[in-house]
Formats: sequence, C-alpha cells, structure tokens
Amino acid sequence: MKRTHKKIGGAIPQSLAPNQQFVGLQALSGIVLLIFSLAALILANSAYGSWYENIWTTKIGFAFGGINMNHSIQQWINDGLMAVFFFVIGLEIKREILMGELSSREKLTLPIIAALGGAVVPATVYAYFNLGSPGAGGWGVPMATDIAFVLGIITLLGKRVPGSIKIFVMAFAIIDDLIAILVIAIFYSDGINLIALGIGLGVVALSWIIKYKGGYNAFLFAGMGTLSWFAFSASGIHPTIAGVLMAITIPATKKVLNENQQKTHKKSPLDILEHALHPVSSFVIMPVFAFANAGIKIDSNMLSTLSDPVTIGIILGLWVGKPLGVFGSVWIVIKLKAAALPTGSSWKHIMGMSFLGGMGFTLSLFIAVLAFEDVVLLNHAKTGILLGSIVSVVSGILFFLKADPTKEATGSFK
Repeated sequence: MKRTHKKIGGAIPQSLAPNQQFVGLQALSGIVLLIFSLAALILANSAYGSWYENIWTTKIGFAFGGINMNHSIQQWINDGLMAVFFFVIGLEIKREILMGELSSREKLTLPIIAALGGAVVPATVYAYFNLGSPGAGGWGVPMATDIAFVLGIITLLGKRVPGSIKIFVMAFAIIDDLIAILVIAIFYSDGINLIALGIGLGVVALSWIIKYKGGYNAFLFAGMGTLSWFAFSASGIHPTIAGVLMAITIPATKKVLNENQQKTHKKSPLDILEHALHPVSSFVIMPVFAFANAGIKIDSNMLSTLSDPVTIGIILGLWVGKPLGVFGSVWIVIKLKAAALPTGSSWKHIMGMSFLGGMGFTLSLFIAVLAFEDVVLLNHAKTGILLGSIVSVVSGILFFLKADPTKEATGSFK
C-alpha cells in the first residue's frame, strides 16, 4: 500500500506565493554576499593587504562625559549596522509568527525541532574539541546558518529542490536566527550595567505601550530605537539585541476608518519597514559586514591552523554536527509521527538541506568576533568557518543532485 503524508502548509503554489519575493531577494543577496566575501579575501592576500587591515582599525566617533563612542570602523559596522540587520530579522520573526510559516503548531513543529538539533549538536561537537582550552568560548560559532547563501544555492539548483523544502528552509532559518539572537544576548555579552540595561528595556517597553495605544510614529520610534541602542551598548548587552526588541514593538496591523466610518485594513508599519529595510539589509549591510570581516590571510601558516582545536571544532561542527543535528531531529520527529516530510520531498532532500545548513558564514563570523578577542584565535575561527561552510555546501549540493526531482516523498532514502 502506498504511504501518504500529510501536507505541510497547504498546497505548494499557495504556500510559496507570498514568499517568492523574499526567496528571490535573499537568493540574489547571497550572490552579492559571495562577491564581497571574495573581494575581502583577495584584498587581504594582495599588495593592498595592509591597507585592507588598517582601514577597519581606524577609529572614529566621539566622547561625551563618561560616554566613549570612539570606535573602530569595523566595530561601528559590527555593532551599529548589524543592529539594523537584526532589526530586520526581528521584523521577519514577528511576521512569520503572526501570519507566516510559524503561525501554527503544525507549521512550527518540524522547523523548531530541526533548528534546535542544528544548534545543540554543532555546539556539542565544538565543545568536545575545545573544552577547557582558550577557545572554549567559541561553541556558538558553528550553530548559525546563513539563510542568504543557502537560498542562493537552492535557487541555483532550480527544480531539484521542491518548493516545500524552500518553505521549510525559511521557517528553519527564522528559528535558527532566533536561537542565535538568544545565544548572543545571554552568552556573548560583557559585564552588565543594570542602570543602562534598565534604560534600554524601559525605552523598549515605552515603545510597546505607544504601539498598544495606537500612537505609532515612524520618526518617534526611530529616535527611541537609537536611544535604546546607546543604552544597550552601555549596558554590556550587545547593542544588536536592541534592534530585535524594537522590532517586536512595531505594529503588524493598521486600521483606519473609510468614508462609511467602517474599519478597513491598510499596509501595516511592519510591512512598510520590512519592505523598505530588507533590501538595505541584504544588499548593503550584510555585504559591508562580510567585506570588513571575511578577509583571511591565506599563507603557509594557514595549514598549521587545521590542527588547532578551534578550527577543527568549527569545521566539524558545521560539516558534521549541523547535518547530524538537523537530519537526526527531523528523522526522530517523523518516526514518532509528530510531523511529516514536506510535500514532494524525500530523505535525500532533507539530508541535502541539512548539509546546506552548515553554511554558517555571516552569523558565524559575527559570533566569532564576539567570542574571540585574541586575534590568533579569531583567525583560526575564520579559517574554520570558511572551510566548514565550503565542504558543507558541496555536500549539500551533491545530495540534491542525487535526489530525483520527479518523485514524491516516499518515506525512504531514495
């Protein structure tokens, strides 16, 4: 008897349609991100290598009273521009929870379990090699997935990737981003200044109250967002978290009275901001971040880093831990009949997606910068991220190429 599977998220065309623009935008941004990353690698290893390194350490800013905002250009990018990036992630998370791929228990089960497995197992693999060593704090580096790169690769693979897998990857990546945000906020923050933290949280709470009372104003919220960023920056909590928290306070609906004094729905502030900022985040902020952080010196010393536990832990965390965690979690959930394979997919598709999840890059680099103050350890981490991401992507592509795009899900590894 032919086995049937419950469809996840409804029919493919209906489920995928609202997300087509998002997928296309992210896929294109992945290509741009690759170009800027390669440019950073080329410059770092060219005659302009010293110039490339020096430009990011140049300090700009100001000092006022006890507040010192005189930071390097690289720090302004990592703390300032990336706050906007995380603000956009916060908007995406809110939208998906309220009306998207995370809006019901049926839609949530598989991506949540997959993301949790894809976070815990890579961190465990890394910890196995680095427990008790100077690099022990880098356990969060191999947990992340770079959604832009992954969707870019999936788009290039065309019909070999079922539409339902694209939806699943989006949902999985949103949960993955949320886990990364929590890890950064809890484990990669400095000593906490409770007064500054209280001010930052107070601003966020006030923004939520204003939103709740229907008093949203874009300029007011922009000012409050800036104030919360400064407060979080002074608190010891990484200031990018301010972007996520402020995103939660943005209204997701907007009601106005028409000529007949009846309430009608207009485009919400969340929709407007996400539409306006998503291209900025994808085509400006992420490429600039990659350009400032992806420059790795490739020389004879690079081979010696391959025996370093930090490098080994990240490579194996991304290449082995990530697919093992994602695929293993999905397999367990489906065998327990708590969920079903995405419509039209096979276990090879799930394995391919699990390997592609090992493309950590942007967020992995971001967490590595937070985890390692030691330049040597940071360079080892960057090497691990680069190599681990490459072998993960190659492995994922091979599984998708082996999968038959014409077959429906059978529950077997065919």
